[in-house]
Amino acid sequence: MADFSTTRDSSRLDVEKQTSYEPNSDLEAATIIAEPESEPGTSDGPKDEVAAESDPNIVDWDGPADPENPMNWPDKRKWLNIAVLSILTLVTPLGSSMFAPGIPGIMKEFHESSSTTATFMLSVYILGFAFGPLLIAPLSEIYGRAPLYNWGNVLFVIFTVCTALSNSVGMLMAFRFLMGVAGAAPITIGSGSIADIMPVEKRGRAMSAWALGPLLGPCIGPVAGGYLIAASSWRWVYWLIAMLGGVFVGVSFLTLRETYAPVILDKKARRLRKETGNEALRSKFAGKDSSIKEKFKLAVVRPIKLLVLTPIVTLMALYVAITYGILYLLFTTFSFVYAERYGFGEGIVGLTFLPAGIGMMMGVVAFGLLSDAMVKSKQAAGVAHRPEIRLSPALTIPSGLTLPVGLFLYGWTAQYGVHWIVPMIGVVIFSAGLMGVMMSIQNYLLDAYPRYAASVTAALAVLRSLAGALLPLGGLQMYNTLGLGWGNSLLGFISLGLVPIPLVFYIFGERIRKRFQPSL
Repeated sequence: MADFSTTRDSSRLDVEKQTSYEPNSDLEAATIIAEPESEPGTSDGPKDEVAAESDPNIVDWDGPADPENPMNWPDKRKWLNIAVLSILTLVTPLGSSMFAPGIPGIMKEFHESSSTTATFMLSVYILGFAFGPLLIAPLSEIYGRAPLYNWGNVLFVIFTVCTALSNSVGMLMAFRFLMGVAGAAPITIGSGSIADIMPVEKRGRAMSAWALGPLLGPCIGPVAGGYLIAASSWRWVYWLIAMLGGVFVGVSFLTLRETYAPVILDKKARRLRKETGNEALRSKFAGKDSSIKEKFKLAVVRPIKLLVLTPIVTLMALYVAITYGILYLLFTTFSFVYAERYGFGEGIVGLTFLPAGIGMMMGVVAFGLLSDAMVKSKQAAGVAHRPEIRLSPALTIPSGLTLPVGLFLYGWTAQYGVHWIVPMIGVVIFSAGLMGVMMSIQNYLLDAYPRYAASVTAALAVLRSLAGALLPLGGLQMYNTLGLGWGNSLLGFISLGLVPIPLVFYIFGERIRKRFQPSL
């Protein structure tokens, strides 16, 4: 640890010498690129700590209770940060489907008739969510989390205004794509922020609040969008989103604090260099020979390496992607199912997305609290925390089985025109199970790869968003060929086949993690 006898008082130094800091997220470890890791999610080991302590120019936290360390923030500040992040993750996904009820009017205004164009108009936003993380994650590893949230929101508002002013389908699609790219910031690095500030036994609730936005936004958006479009026009959907985003531009700049440890310590090192004139002072997490270009190159490929070279991330991302794609396939059916089979008007059709939102809120409350309760019970019993606890069969099997149950119920009751409340109940069941699957997997990967939390989230987001964008392109054709009953039954059988994946990793996950440790 640094001996700042010329700049720091001796009492502070004594505390510094007694502590070392273990990285708790992906981005904290981004700058530790010269040292091999012992195991994902662990510290770099005693050798690195001894090396750091023997170097008098290393800048670290001022003891275990350093108020600058985000893990030591008061709970009010932590939850304020999480609340703002959760709202941002709700606002940006609104753009994905809030204008969906107005697609027929847009097609008529721009003289388009292709059903593929109509579907892609909805999906192109999700493509932005797929490609945005590949840029956002590496930038955040260099400049920190807060600038990406703040300036990403500014760009999101600008692109939303441009979308509202679009005078062609091509212009509309281009700016919708850019909206998705800019709006992906809170979805990409939110889990890293949570890992920075929350202990493992409280992450379930925090992750639930944060993860609800990307799923709940596309559900509640069409509700307001349907009535707004009926009363005015589709352009007012984007004006409303721009206003909401604009409000939170100011809120995010005023309230969001940097949580990324390497950036905080790097600023501290710069301040001390200025105060002392010692240009050799550097952050504990600063790479010895790492330029910004090298950091960016390493960071930009990390999500892809995790996705391709670690079976846990690959299969879990596949599970999430397929279930997320199924959700968007269901979204494509709501407009024609409830309009044509049940006679719902343009405004009321938007309300048919509410059951999905209700189911997700039920899933968040149930599975988020249950997940944290399991971790706390293990800790109370003196059992060391294992990430695989998040994949307990008590969580993953019930949530996985509710997906096909909900799909079968929705598909066959809509096929035969049973009262509209019954297929909606099927959607509630499916959505609650979807949140159970999502929360179990997100929390597991966050615990399994805490040093690479943002990169893991980016890997999940890429595959999930690609599925959400591309699967609906063939969805209507599938339903036209198979019908609602067998079409949703096919999706149900696919989701049923995925249920054993978390169970396999619950049993063998620790062994697999130790075996597959790519250089990141």
